[in-house]
Amino acid sequence: MVIPLLDAIAIQGKTITVDALLTQRKFADYVVNRETEYHFTVKNNQPTLRQDSALFFENRQEPDFTDIAPPDHGRIETRKIWTTTALNSYLDFPHVGKAFVIERESIEKKTGEHSHEVVYGVTSCTPEKANAAKVLKTNRECQSALKSIHLTASNNVQQVCKVILFLAPFYAA
Repeated sequence: MVIPLLDAIAIQGKTITVDALLTQRKFADYVVNRETEYHFTVKNNQPTLRQDSALFFENRQEPDFTDIAPPDHGRIETRKIWTTTALNSYLDFPHVGKAFVIERESIEKKTGEHSHEVVYGVTSCTPEKANAAKVLKTNRECQSALKSIHLTASNNVQQVCKVILFLAPFYAA
């Protein structure tokens, strides 16, 4: 696991952002015990956590925040986020400060091709530390970082860490 790698890094006061692969209870405990926050994507490797989140957000109303990205890179993107603290004590996952769902819509300007994606997540950050706009920004920055790095068999440990971890200062502001 990645814990031995993090033991050598000063992470106190940061936000550890990972994709679903590391959305694990043991890792959440480790992060919080290191006086750090987490921002985790929830997928089917945590089926109960994902199902509970999906059920709660099934009939969502107006989003807590909407971000319409400038139409650069040949596409128009809209991201919406809904957050809740109502699931904090219900979810079988440690240190949840809020759960969230993000809906991404993208339209390719040249082709008109439309894509739609729904992503669930949890963060240990409380609403006082991270409003919906900050959670959405953290998620977007993490996804951008993950997409920009391609792993090969020759990558070293430091490069692998860059892919699976994104130390975000966004919640500190």
